[in-house]
Amino acid sequence: MREPACVGALIRDDRGRVFVQRRSATRRVLPGIWDIVGGHIEAGETIEATLAREIHEETGWKLRRIGPQIADWEWEHDGRVRRELDYLVDIEGDLAAPRLEADKHDAYAWVGRDTLDLMMEGRTDGDRRLRDIVAAAIDAQPLT
Repeated sequence: MREPACVGALIRDDRGRVFVQRRSATRRVLPGIWDIVGGHIEAGETIEATLAREIHEETGWKLRRIGPQIADWEWEHDGRVRRELDYLVDIEGDLAAPRLEADKHDAYAWVGRDTLDLMMEGRTDGDRRLRDIVAAAIDAQPLT
């Protein structure tokens, strides 16, 4: 199996909803789709360091703790396959006031079981995997 190239942070609020953000229409990879917080692992960076960096860059929040792995999957863009590991995480910060990364994300939402279809907005390929990962995070046991 290939080495992980990306990590994702599944952040839940006290109602069990998962934080998602919409990729700006100007993004080269998957513009206009709803996504979780995360990104590419840089050379020499650990998974924990990548999660902490990406959470802070994309929301202004701080990683407190990494919980269980929710997904280990591969996705492809422009002929390149990437392996991604997604984790349920606890963060520190004001969940009502994320600081979205300028020019990368233009909206955010908290997704619950009743709003999972938001994850399919903007998708032209019908790929439901990210929707299903968010659903699994909603259903996961709370971090204790």
